[in-house]
Amino acid sequence: MNTWPVQDAKARFSEMLDACLKDGPQLVTRRGTEAAMLVPVAEWKRLTAEARPSLKALLMSDIGRTELNIPARGQAKRRTATEL
Repeated sequence: MNTWPVQDAKARFSEMLDACLKDGPQLVTRRGTEAAMLVPVAEWKRLTAEARPSLKALLMSDIGRTELNIPARGQAKRRTATEL
């Protein structure tokens, strides 16, 4: 993976894009700190597909499963017609 200062990335974007397609992801830095990554579209689609759980995985997981607080029958307060 090559590292490009933001000034070089702006000035030589076509070269950076060619390097991305040929060699893989390219890192862009701003003032020496990692700022952005240029990745090929195929790799981006693969990464986003792996990061997103399937519906089956969501339904089988424990996320969002809690005990329900359902009041016993006859103890729920009902609204009267004047409250509506």
